[in-house]
Amino acid sequence: MKVKTNYAKVLYPSLVALLLLTAWQGVVTGLKLPPYLVPSPILMLQTLVTDWQVLGGSLLFTLKITLLSFAVAVVLGVLISFLFVQSRKIETALFPYAVLLQVTPIVAVAPLIIIWVKNPTASLIICAALVALFPIISNTTLGLRSIDPDLQSYFAMNRASRMQTLLRLRIPSALPYFFGGLRISSGLALIGAVVAEFVAGTGGSSTGLAYQILFAGYQLNIPRMFAALLLISLAGVGLFVLMAWLSRLALGSWHASELSRD
Repeated sequence: MKVKTNYAKVLYPSLVALLLLTAWQGVVTGLKLPPYLVPSPILMLQTLVTDWQVLGGSLLFTLKITLLSFAVAVVLGVLISFLFVQSRKIETALFPYAVLLQVTPIVAVAPLIIIWVKNPTASLIICAALVALFPIISNTTLGLRSIDPDLQSYFAMNRASRMQTLLRLRIPSALPYFFGGLRISSGLALIGAVVAEFVAGTGGSSTGLAYQILFAGYQLNIPRMFAALLLISLAGVGLFVLMAWLSRLALGSWHASELSRD
Protein backbone atom coordinates (compact mmCIF):
# COMPACT_ATOMS: atom_id res chain seq x y z
CA MET A 1 0.00 0.00 0.00
CA LYS A 2 2.83 2.42 0.85
CA VAL A 3 4.53 1.74 -2.50
CA LYS A 4 1.28 2.43 -4.35
CA THR A 5 0.86 5.71 -2.45
CA ASN A 6 4.38 6.85 -3.30
CA TYR A 7 3.83 5.81 -6.92
CA ALA A 8 0.61 7.85 -7.08
CA LYS A 9 2.37 10.91 -5.66
CA VAL A 10 4.69 10.85 -8.66
CA LEU A 11 2.24 9.64 -11.30
CA TYR A 12 -0.61 12.10 -10.78
CA PRO A 13 1.48 15.31 -10.83
CA SER A 14 3.38 13.96 -13.85
CA LEU A 15 0.13 13.39 -15.73
CA VAL A 16 -1.06 16.91 -14.92
CA ALA A 17 2.30 18.35 -16.07
CA LEU A 18 2.12 16.34 -19.30
CA LEU A 19 -1.42 17.58 -19.92
CA LEU A 20 -0.45 21.21 -19.33
CA LEU A 21 2.64 20.97 -21.56
CA THR A 22 0.61 19.36 -24.32
CA ALA A 23 -2.01 22.13 -24.09
CA TRP A 24 0.75 24.77 -24.09
CA GLN A 25 2.38 23.24 -27.17
CA GLY A 26 -1.00 23.02 -28.90
CA VAL A 27 -1.88 26.66 -28.25
CA VAL A 28 1.51 27.94 -29.40
CA THR A 29 1.43 25.80 -32.54
CA GLY A 30 -2.23 26.44 -33.32
CA LEU A 31 -2.02 30.21 -32.92
CA LYS A 32 1.46 30.35 -34.49
CA LEU A 33 2.79 32.48 -31.67
CA PRO A 34 6.31 33.81 -32.32
CA PRO A 35 9.12 32.58 -30.04
CA TYR A 36 9.91 36.09 -28.83
CA LEU A 37 6.37 36.25 -27.39
CA VAL A 38 5.76 32.76 -26.00
CA PRO A 39 8.12 29.89 -26.82
CA SER A 40 6.79 26.37 -27.10
CA PRO A 41 7.79 23.75 -24.51
CA ILE A 42 9.81 21.91 -27.16
CA LEU A 43 11.77 25.07 -28.03
CA MET A 44 12.30 25.79 -24.35
CA LEU A 45 13.73 22.31 -23.76
CA GLN A 46 15.90 22.63 -26.88
CA THR A 47 17.25 25.93 -25.57
CA LEU A 48 17.89 24.32 -22.20
CA VAL A 49 20.04 21.68 -23.92
CA THR A 50 21.88 23.98 -26.32
CA ASP A 51 22.55 26.68 -23.66
CA TRP A 52 23.28 24.25 -20.84
CA GLN A 53 26.90 25.34 -20.49
CA VAL A 54 25.75 28.83 -19.54
CA LEU A 55 22.55 27.93 -17.71
CA GLY A 56 24.11 25.02 -15.83
CA GLY A 57 26.86 27.21 -14.41
CA SER A 58 24.32 29.84 -13.40
CA LEU A 59 22.19 27.17 -11.75
CA LEU A 60 25.15 26.04 -9.65
CA PHE A 61 25.86 29.63 -8.59
CA THR A 62 22.24 30.24 -7.58
CA LEU A 63 22.12 26.93 -5.69
CA LYS A 64 25.35 27.84 -3.88
CA ILE A 65 23.87 31.15 -2.72
CA THR A 66 20.61 29.41 -1.79
CA LEU A 67 22.19 26.61 0.25
CA LEU A 68 24.65 28.89 2.06
CA SER A 69 21.95 31.41 2.94
CA PHE A 70 19.63 28.57 4.01
CA ALA A 71 22.33 27.17 6.30
CA VAL A 72 22.91 30.63 7.82
CA ALA A 73 19.16 31.09 8.35
CA VAL A 74 18.81 27.68 10.02
CA VAL A 75 21.72 28.24 12.42
CA LEU A 76 20.67 31.78 13.36
CA GLY A 77 16.98 30.86 13.53
CA VAL A 78 17.56 27.93 15.88
CA LEU A 79 19.89 29.94 18.14
CA ILE A 80 17.41 32.82 18.33
CA SER A 81 14.59 30.37 19.10
CA PHE A 82 16.63 28.85 21.93
CA LEU A 83 17.13 32.36 23.28
CA PHE A 84 13.42 33.18 23.04
CA VAL A 85 12.34 30.06 24.88
CA GLN A 86 14.55 30.86 27.87
CA SER A 87 12.40 33.80 28.89
CA ARG A 88 9.04 35.24 27.87
CA LYS A 89 10.44 38.70 28.52
CA ILE A 90 13.25 38.16 26.01
CA GLU A 91 10.79 36.83 23.42
CA THR A 92 8.39 39.72 23.99
CA ALA A 93 11.20 42.26 23.64
CA LEU A 94 12.87 40.81 20.54
CA PHE A 95 10.20 38.95 18.56
CA PRO A 96 8.75 42.14 17.00
CA TYR A 97 12.13 42.76 15.38
CA ALA A 98 12.05 39.29 13.85
CA VAL A 99 8.65 40.18 12.43
CA LEU A 100 10.12 43.44 11.16
CA LEU A 101 12.69 41.49 9.17
CA GLN A 102 9.91 39.41 7.65
CA VAL A 103 7.66 42.27 6.57
CA THR A 104 10.43 44.52 5.21
CA PRO A 105 10.74 43.96 1.43
CA ILE A 106 14.15 42.57 0.61
CA VAL A 107 14.28 44.75 -2.54
CA ALA A 108 14.24 47.78 -0.25
CA VAL A 109 17.22 46.75 1.89
CA ALA A 110 19.22 44.69 -0.62
CA PRO A 111 20.85 47.75 -2.27
CA LEU A 112 22.11 48.92 1.12
CA ILE A 113 23.48 45.47 1.99
CA ILE A 114 25.20 45.24 -1.39
CA ILE A 115 26.80 48.66 -0.79
CA TRP A 116 27.83 47.92 2.81
CA VAL A 117 29.19 44.41 2.14
CA LYS A 118 31.97 44.64 -0.41
CA ASN A 119 32.02 40.91 -1.23
CA PRO A 120 29.25 40.29 -3.82
CA THR A 121 28.71 36.65 -2.81
CA ALA A 122 28.52 37.49 0.89
CA SER A 123 26.01 40.28 0.24
CA LEU A 124 23.78 37.91 -1.75
CA ILE A 125 23.94 35.33 1.04
CA ILE A 126 22.96 37.92 3.66
CA CYS A 127 20.00 39.12 1.58
CA ALA A 128 18.72 35.59 0.98
CA ALA A 129 19.26 34.59 4.62
CA LEU A 130 17.14 37.51 5.82
CA VAL A 131 14.26 36.28 3.65
CA ALA A 132 14.56 32.71 4.92
CA LEU A 133 15.13 33.48 8.61
CA PHE A 134 11.66 34.18 9.98
CA PRO A 135 9.96 30.79 9.32
CA ILE A 136 12.77 29.05 11.21
CA ILE A 137 12.42 31.42 14.18
CA SER A 138 8.62 31.31 14.22
CA ASN A 139 8.16 27.55 13.78
CA THR A 140 11.01 26.49 16.05
CA THR A 141 9.94 28.86 18.82
CA LEU A 142 6.38 27.60 18.57
CA GLY A 143 7.61 24.00 18.72
CA LEU A 144 9.81 24.65 21.74
CA ARG A 145 6.83 26.20 23.50
CA SER A 146 4.37 23.46 22.46
CA ILE A 147 5.23 20.80 25.02
CA ASP A 148 2.91 18.51 26.96
CA PRO A 149 2.10 20.18 30.32
CA ASP A 150 2.08 16.79 32.05
CA LEU A 151 5.54 16.00 30.73
CA GLN A 152 6.74 19.44 31.77
CA SER A 153 5.40 18.82 35.28
CA TYR A 154 7.07 15.42 35.32
CA PHE A 155 10.43 16.95 34.40
CA ALA A 156 9.96 19.62 37.06
CA MET A 157 9.00 17.01 39.66
CA ASN A 158 12.23 15.15 38.93
CA ARG A 159 14.17 18.40 39.23
CA ALA A 160 15.45 18.32 35.67
CA SER A 161 17.77 21.17 34.82
CA ARG A 162 16.95 23.74 32.17
CA MET A 163 19.43 22.08 29.78
CA GLN A 164 17.97 18.61 30.39
CA THR A 165 14.47 19.91 29.75
CA LEU A 166 15.65 21.58 26.55
CA LEU A 167 17.48 18.54 25.19
CA ARG A 168 15.10 15.79 26.25
CA LEU A 169 11.70 17.47 26.10
CA ARG A 170 11.58 20.73 24.19
CA ILE A 171 13.78 19.78 21.21
CA PRO A 172 12.00 16.45 20.46
CA SER A 173 8.65 18.23 20.74
CA ALA A 174 9.83 20.99 18.41
CA LEU A 175 11.17 18.75 15.62
CA PRO A 176 7.90 18.56 13.60
CA TYR A 177 7.56 22.34 13.72
CA PHE A 178 11.24 22.77 12.86
CA PHE A 179 11.02 20.59 9.77
CA GLY A 180 7.86 22.41 8.73
CA GLY A 181 9.86 25.62 8.93
CA LEU A 182 12.60 24.05 6.82
CA ARG A 183 10.15 23.32 4.01
CA ILE A 184 9.07 26.96 3.93
CA SER A 185 12.50 28.46 4.50
CA SER A 186 14.24 26.45 1.78
CA GLY A 187 11.94 27.91 -0.87
CA LEU A 188 12.28 31.39 0.57
CA ALA A 189 16.07 31.09 0.47
CA LEU A 190 15.84 30.38 -3.26
CA ILE A 191 13.48 33.32 -3.76
CA GLY A 192 15.78 35.57 -1.73
CA ALA A 193 18.81 34.49 -3.76
CA VAL A 194 17.04 35.22 -7.04
CA VAL A 195 15.72 38.59 -5.84
CA ALA A 196 19.15 39.57 -4.54
CA GLU A 197 20.68 38.66 -7.89
CA PHE A 198 18.08 40.80 -9.65
CA VAL A 199 18.91 43.76 -7.42
CA ALA A 200 22.67 43.27 -7.74
CA GLY A 201 22.45 42.85 -11.51
CA THR A 202 26.14 41.99 -11.80
CA GLY A 203 27.64 40.14 -14.72
CA GLY A 204 30.87 38.28 -15.17
CA SER A 205 31.78 34.65 -14.66
CA SER A 206 29.91 34.25 -11.35
CA THR A 207 26.32 34.95 -12.31
CA GLY A 208 23.11 33.25 -11.30
CA LEU A 209 19.92 32.42 -13.10
CA ALA A 210 18.42 35.82 -12.28
CA TYR A 211 21.14 37.52 -14.31
CA GLN A 212 20.53 35.10 -17.18
CA ILE A 213 16.85 36.07 -17.11
CA LEU A 214 17.71 39.77 -17.16
CA PHE A 215 20.26 39.35 -19.93
CA ALA A 216 17.90 37.19 -21.98
CA GLY A 217 15.20 39.85 -21.58
CA TYR A 218 17.53 42.54 -22.90
CA GLN A 219 18.30 40.36 -25.92
CA LEU A 220 14.67 39.29 -26.37
CA ASN A 221 15.91 35.72 -26.04
CA ILE A 222 12.64 34.56 -24.52
CA PRO A 223 13.32 30.79 -24.90
CA ARG A 224 16.42 31.14 -22.71
CA MET A 225 14.43 33.19 -20.22
CA PHE A 226 11.81 30.44 -19.97
CA ALA A 227 14.55 27.80 -19.67
CA ALA A 228 16.09 29.71 -16.75
CA LEU A 229 12.67 30.03 -15.11
CA LEU A 230 12.20 26.29 -15.52
CA LEU A 231 15.49 25.62 -13.75
CA ILE A 232 14.50 27.91 -10.86
CA SER A 233 11.18 26.12 -10.51
CA LEU A 234 12.81 22.69 -10.60
CA ALA A 235 15.37 23.81 -8.01
CA GLY A 236 12.56 24.95 -5.71
CA VAL A 237 10.71 21.67 -6.09
CA GLY A 238 13.93 19.76 -5.47
CA LEU A 239 14.60 21.67 -2.25
CA PHE A 240 11.06 21.02 -1.01
CA VAL A 241 11.34 17.31 -1.79
CA LEU A 242 14.70 17.17 0.00
CA MET A 243 13.26 18.83 3.11
CA ALA A 244 10.26 16.48 3.04
CA TRP A 245 12.62 13.51 2.79
CA LEU A 246 14.68 14.76 5.74
CA SER A 247 11.49 15.24 7.74
CA ARG A 248 10.38 11.70 6.96
CA LEU A 249 13.83 10.38 7.83
CA ALA A 250 13.83 12.12 11.21
CA LEU A 251 10.18 11.69 12.17
CA GLY A 252 8.98 8.70 10.17
CA SER A 253 9.51 6.11 12.88
CA TRP A 254 7.75 7.89 15.75
CA HIS A 255 5.74 11.02 14.95
CA ALA A 256 2.08 10.96 13.92
CA SER A 257 2.58 13.50 11.12
CA GLU A 258 4.68 10.95 9.19
CA LEU A 259 3.07 7.73 10.42
CA SER A 260 -0.39 8.77 9.26
CA ARG A 261 -0.97 8.17 5.55
CA ASP A 262 -4.71 8.80 5.25
